[in-house]
Amino acid sequence: MRKRTYTETERPTANVAIVGRPNVGKSALFNRLVKKSTAIVHDQPGITRDRISGVCTRGLRPFNVWDTGGVAGAGESELSRQVRQVVEEAIRESDVLLFVVDAKQGLSPIDQELARMVRKSRKPVILTINKIDEPMHEDLAADFAAFGFATAIPISAAHGRGISDLLEHIEQLLPAEKEGEAMPLEARPLAVAVVGRPNAGKSSLINAVLQSDRAIVSEIPGTTRDAVDIVYARGEERFMFIDTAGIRRRGQHSTPVEVFSVMRAERSIRRADLCILMVDVTSGVTAQDKRIAGLIQEARKACIIILNKWDLVKPKREVREAMTELIEETRRRAFFLGYAPILIASATTGENVERLFALIAKIQQASKLRIGTGVLNRVLRAALDANPPPMVSGRRLKLFYATQSSGTPERALPPPEFVFFVNEPKLLSETYGRYLEARVRDCQPYPGLPVLVTCRPRKETRKQ
Repeated sequence: MRKRTYTETERPTANVAIVGRPNVGKSALFNRLVKKSTAIVHDQPGITRDRISGVCTRGLRPFNVWDTGGVAGAGESELSRQVRQVVEEAIRESDVLLFVVDAKQGLSPIDQELARMVRKSRKPVILTINKIDEPMHEDLAADFAAFGFATAIPISAAHGRGISDLLEHIEQLLPAEKEGEAMPLEARPLAVAVVGRPNAGKSSLINAVLQSDRAIVSEIPGTTRDAVDIVYARGEERFMFIDTAGIRRRGQHSTPVEVFSVMRAERSIRRADLCILMVDVTSGVTAQDKRIAGLIQEARKACIIILNKWDLVKPKREVREAMTELIEETRRRAFFLGYAPILIASATTGENVERLFALIAKIQQASKLRIGTGVLNRVLRAALDANPPPMVSGRRLKLFYATQSSGTPERALPPPEFVFFVNEPKLLSETYGRYLEARVRDCQPYPGLPVLVTCRPRKETRKQ
């Protein structure tokens, strides 16, 4: 069998779920299979709570891998029960299960409970006996024969022992691809990162959009620790919502895990096509909200601001006036994200959540718009005549010509990019640059998109 090559826009159809109790090495195995440090690995039990997805391309046939939260036993908390629900959903949607146990800790009652759960699913199961780090540990695997699974593979996820053998067994159990049927070529989904402070309602928003409990929601701040990719089909459109950890101020991190979580959230901003900044309307735009907005601005990403928890502050009278005041206050405090549409909503009740997709469609349309060169230059000349550039070290900025460039068409939501040919790029101050950007937006608003300007020097031609 020849290894199949997948492009970035293709995705395999076979699914493999990794399940097990907390701290048996599921995330380490996930990272080993997808060859990326996607899942956070730490000695603290229960780090993975949501389902994390990736693609394993190490074997002859690629497949999707799901890392799930560790399932606790009797007396579990409400959060643990939500983790169990996510695991059960992953089991239902998978083709093969990797039931991971810890060889060094031996059998436990939770392992036995999980064994019954995966056996009840009637899915192909590979008992994956982890932490067989050295040959001297191999005898430990014999303890798990009592489970009676047909396939048991001793591995060390941390050191890579037994992974090739595991991959061979996975490939044998994957459902066969139909003869003559190519894997579906799917357009890359629009990547939407939902970011904000802890407990702003990021996971609640995704659940409201999906109309399910796909993301775990809890009143405990910091429930989401990994950046979780959730693909959502809406008609013919596909979205990948990235549920991120709440971004705290660096000085407030209580554990190394939180440091890693925040780094993942910041990385999610960079890889997203569109960022949704969730703001808790009960506390308004805080200094930390402005810092997160700054990260979005620095990454030059399309953005929507959602003022969440509207149900907690919504007045009984003069609702429209209250909403207008909230939007104006948000504009004042997050002025540098002035291009971002603001949506007042409640993820808990679902109020106005549906309008999110109308805003996304509006931004998608705006990303395709262009300003004609003649129109652009007339607008900019009028702007310079009305408000001439300031003198800088005895010199003044001169704009000879401007044009809208082709930009970055490979991006799903390419921001409009303009090239200004000037006498000296350093003479364009930040303040005057914002003034010219505002005049461009008067011509074409480009809602939700940053306007990018590049200045290039050009020698002034003197008239004879």
